[in-house]
Amino acid sequence: MNQTVVTSQPVVREKEEVVVNDNHWVIQAEDLTKVYKMGEVEVHALRGVSFQIAKGEVVAIMGPSGSGKTTLMNIIGCLDQPSEGEYLLDGEQVSNLKDDQLASIRNRKVGFVFQSFNLLPRASALANVEMPMRYAGVRQNLREKAQQSLELVGLGDRIDHRPNELSGGQQQRVAIARALVNDPAIILADEPTGNLDTQAGDEIMSLLLTLNREKGTTLVIVTHDPEIAEQARRIIHIRDGLIDNHM
Repeated sequence: MNQTVVTSQPVVREKEEVVVNDNHWVIQAEDLTKVYKMGEVEVHALRGVSFQIAKGEVVAIMGPSGSGKTTLMNIIGCLDQPSEGEYLLDGEQVSNLKDDQLASIRNRKVGFVFQSFNLLPRASALANVEMPMRYAGVRQNLREKAQQSLELVGLGDRIDHRPNELSGGQQQRVAIARALVNDPAIILADEPTGNLDTQAGDEIMSLLLTLNREKGTTLVIVTHDPEIAEQARRIIHIRDGLIDNHM
């Protein structure tokens, strides 16, 4: 898949046309709403959001504070459920699952990359990458698979290092290796360069886009940074709980 750069167009901006059928949608969201009750007050975080993301796409989600961007990210990542609407992740209906079922889907289908890395501080890089497999009940070849994942992100010589022995960019590479190790349907990256300097941030984005290009990894990036977003194939703008069609 060729890396693409977005130019300025309306809400969902495309460099090239994506031609897929229903079997190739990894994310299908239809009329998602989310209402939080705070005493007698109802806060409408999402007001009917619909979109699709195809397997192998790179999509950025942008929006100002309070736009509903984080709520949408939590639903995409199976950390929360919509109040109404349908959400299919890799062909599985997840809108109405119980918490334990949602946790299982999340562990199998979503690889998370967080701004703050979220690594276990006393564990080695290898042990951190093994964790999703342990949660998934994998019992065989954990070390081999974790090492392969670390080698994929260029840290084959750092497998025994703890987070405090790694640079910020290296810690984020460990987080990416951890996100990849269960071969998820999507990588969901929340401000993946937010805690990094410019050079390290550029290297992380280059790595993520290379993984997309060479492995076909579906990448959803939640960001407030236009320079990061413009490296995606499409940008979905969220404002006031809706997709903004006027950006």
